[in-house]
Amino acid sequence: MGVCWGPVVRVLVLQAAWALGGGQVRYSVPEEAKAGTVVGRLAQDLGLEAGEPEARRLRLVAQGRRASVEVSGASGALVVSSRLDREELCGKSAPCALRLEVLVERPLRVFHVELEVTDINDNAPLFPAARRNLSIAELSLPGSRFPLEGASDADVGANAQLSYTLSPSEHFSLDVKSPDENRKSLFLVLAKPLDRETVPVHRLLLTARDGGRPSLTGTVELVISVLDANDNAPQFNQSVYKVQVPESAAEGTLVTRVNATDPDEGVNKEFSYSIVSSVPAGSKDVFSIDPKTGEIRLTGALDFEDVRLHELQIEARDRGWPPLSGHCSVELEVVDVNDNAPEVWVTSLSVPVPEDAAVGTVVALLSVSDRDSGANGRVRCAVWPAAPFGLVATFAGSYSLVLREALDRERVPEYEVEVRAEDGGAPPLRASRGVRVPVSDVNDNAPAFAQAVYTVLARENNAAGAELARLWARDPDEAGNGRVSYSVAEGGGGGAAAAAGVGWRAASSYVSVDAESGRLWALQPLDYEELQVLQFEVRAVDAGEPPLCGNATVQLFVVDENDNAPALLAPAGGGPGPGAAGSSASGPGSSGALWAWAAWGAPAGQVVAKIRAVDADSGYNAWLRYELWEPRGKGPFRVGLYSGEVSTARALEEADGPRQRLVIVVRDHGEPARSATATLSVSLVEGGEAALAAAGSSSSSSSSSGAGLRPAAGAEGGAAAAAAAAATNVWLVVAICAVSSLFLLAVVLYGASRWAPRAAVLSGRGPATLVCASEVGSWSYSQRQSRSLCVADGAGKSDLMVFSPNFPLPPPPGPAAKETQPEPPALLDTVVDCIPRP
Repeated sequence: MGVCWGPVVRVLVLQAAWALGGGQVRYSVPEEAKAGTVVGRLAQDLGLEAGEPEARRLRLVAQGRRASVEVSGASGALVVSSRLDREELCGKSAPCALRLEVLVERPLRVFHVELEVTDINDNAPLFPAARRNLSIAELSLPGSRFPLEGASDADVGANAQLSYTLSPSEHFSLDVKSPDENRKSLFLVLAKPLDRETVPVHRLLLTARDGGRPSLTGTVELVISVLDANDNAPQFNQSVYKVQVPESAAEGTLVTRVNATDPDEGVNKEFSYSIVSSVPAGSKDVFSIDPKTGEIRLTGALDFEDVRLHELQIEARDRGWPPLSGHCSVELEVVDVNDNAPEVWVTSLSVPVPEDAAVGTVVALLSVSDRDSGANGRVRCAVWPAAPFGLVATFAGSYSLVLREALDRERVPEYEVEVRAEDGGAPPLRASRGVRVPVSDVNDNAPAFAQAVYTVLARENNAAGAELARLWARDPDEAGNGRVSYSVAEGGGGGAAAAAGVGWRAASSYVSVDAESGRLWALQPLDYEELQVLQFEVRAVDAGEPPLCGNATVQLFVVDENDNAPALLAPAGGGPGPGAAGSSASGPGSSGALWAWAAWGAPAGQVVAKIRAVDADSGYNAWLRYELWEPRGKGPFRVGLYSGEVSTARALEEADGPRQRLVIVVRDHGEPARSATATLSVSLVEGGEAALAAAGSSSSSSSSSGAGLRPAAGAEGGAAAAAAAAATNVWLVVAICAVSSLFLLAVVLYGASRWAPRAAVLSGRGPATLVCASEVGSWSYSQRQSRSLCVADGAGKSDLMVFSPNFPLPPPPGPAAKETQPEPPALLDTVVDCIPRP
């Protein structure tokens, strides 16, 4: 460029103060300043202390173009980072101002900086061509004017003010016209008549010099050919045509029509139109002219934002020899239309946003602009959806996207926000920019179980380590805030001893829960006879900070298995009883020897003895039945299926022999069934002897119904005493049977009158689930403590079944305790008495 820069470039600071209305700093720097040149002390002008620019991350944000400047991180100064070319940045626009945005954090603030790039004389005047050929008729009169195409200078201001000089010539001079300060028209003026025979070609040098310091020059060679003959050039009716055309005009649109006339005759009168030059130079490709009619039409697109004024030089050249031409200029003003939509940029984005962020938190900074002018360039902005974010205008064309409502990541984990911009044109143009705003999680949700109370059924004798159930708590938080661990919090249980207040054991000695999966494991085999119900709490804790927790109650019911065989009880009269052992085999597993007396001639149905047994299990597993194993067939005795009473099947005869040996099997209803056996020896004596024998056994218990039952070892010694008391006890047996029958009849009538019309539910604390048992029935369970009386349909038995509560009361002391069969604990808290309907 012919310009030499010194070692130090002078930087002119035009203004370093806040602009009225809030926070704009202005600087000035000459173009072509070297990289590293300090433009201004930005941090100091913004009021930042030493060290703050780097700590608060002072940085520069350019708006849609390369800024060529940057902020020094250490000093906070605004320095040149790359080549500054004013002509490239702003073209012919003056002044050349760059709008910059400066951001600082903690807190986040935005400052606006305007950087003016001043022009230097780095561009010489430039002609369209290095050589220009002109043809002038030799008959041209002195004073004839011939337009010349001027030079152009990319600089502005004084650096673009051009002056022209013409090399010395006796025939030609240069006339410069200035319609306004920005345009100059050049004319070559004929000063002396031409003589083609003397000088056929004139060569002149036209020099253009700009007003810079130092000034730069450009030249063009004028080659003037002197033509003979034709001495009248076409003349236009106007020297300047002024036209306005909207920038939205389509190709082929008629711009204007120029008109010229030639007073010559014949061929010298015929002429054609052409565009010889244009300003700017590229305009010749945008317009075309009809050579015959002079109509000027569009051949390209107009853009108000690029070029607002086009100037065309039109020539009318005749066909004479030499051809003569006339010239005029067409000034075409481009009228702005709303053809540019607004543009939206996201200059800063702070994501993700924590869901507990305060209202008013700045999420993003946006910049909005429109290349149109006037109302077409005024932009309105809005955000969609309207919640939970909003826009706040911070400066002309700058907005902040802020939080207007509280966030909830569990409800909406991410937002797609659309910033919409609309200009003021008619019709308005719109643009939008999408912003994705993810929401980060905080620990604001405690784990929650699907159920407040879990009911778990576990069979006794389960293997240690067996899985009992799987618990699951849901935490809608994510990552560590939603990672749940499980533990047994509290609780315990026990059997009958625990109900009495002793023997309580913690739940952690029975069960354990896997901390990660929530699986509930058994630590040891469960024994229904020891533990019927285990109630405890399971706690779920997340890994958030601070951790949140939730609880659920687990009620573990131990389901009874048939793991206990029936046990024979000692006779009611006292003394050691027979030993018996249960067996699951079909045959008798063990036996105990008993002895009883019966009188000759005793009628059918007379009770001889009663076998008593108890089973430690519950329900069907504890429901016993008695079978006569030996003798088979039609013997003189029979045994009650559920009562265990041994009675005569027919009248006893002498043919039956002096003694009968009976083998009685006691079975429960479990699967598989378990059993015990008892051997009963019945001695047949005379009526008096039988009464005396029965008297010895009935003095200690009235439940034997007059039948004597003793161990077989003492039977021989008491035969005489039994015969003596036989007559006395006959009436005692009759009285006891009568009283028992009346009591049983009263119970049946009372129950039938009160519970027969409905489902026979009597509960103490709310509705109870009936638990009815038959020989082939099944169990149902209830979690409430209640007592119900159930009459089962379809049962063909007349026995009374009584199932005791989970924690039975201890038997009272004394002999009566030995005569009462202990009731095994039930599966659940509900106690149900079932009386099969006869």
